[in-house]
Amino acid sequence: MRARALRVAGIAIILLGVGALFLPAGKTISSDMIGGLLIASGAIETVAGSLRRDSRPFAMAAGIVTAAAGLMFIISPEAHFFPRVFPIVAWLIVRSLILGVSLTRVDGSVRRWTAISAGLDLMLGVLLIAGLSIATIVISVFGPTPELIAAFAWVLAASFVVNGLMLLEVSSCERELAA
Repeated sequence: MRARALRVAGIAIILLGVGALFLPAGKTISSDMIGGLLIASGAIETVAGSLRRDSRPFAMAAGIVTAAAGLMFIISPEAHFFPRVFPIVAWLIVRSLILGVSLTRVDGSVRRWTAISAGLDLMLGVLLIAGLSIATIVISVFGPTPELIAAFAWVLAASFVVNGLMLLEVSSCERELAA
């Protein structure tokens, strides 16, 4: 039962990642849409984390941080691009640190996928920070371009998909333990 629930959670988060890929279809990305995706992903990850054995508090904390970032988007919607980027950067870096600490509690393939998820979130956060100076010039001159909006959506999608794949691996290991 635990393995099945973790598999469903992994698939659901991957589907949210696919949904994030469609965010650039419009001219802008609404704060409510980003917030909703983050809250849904965070809730799913928190429930899935409660089913984990060794890294339960860390897995749940990563989900809670994700949901909190989403809540920030819903409570305080901004009309400009930059105020939206900073909570995403903070979310990615805090989440990567939580997952990094959880590496001490897991082993094998789950450790590998947790490290990949933590590393990707950290890399995406750093890339967003590095891109802010270039994006400042682009947005000042041209406004938020579709390419910039698409890149923002890809950050959410990449994080969600890798997190979902990690949960699928956890599910696979749970299934092996149950057998």
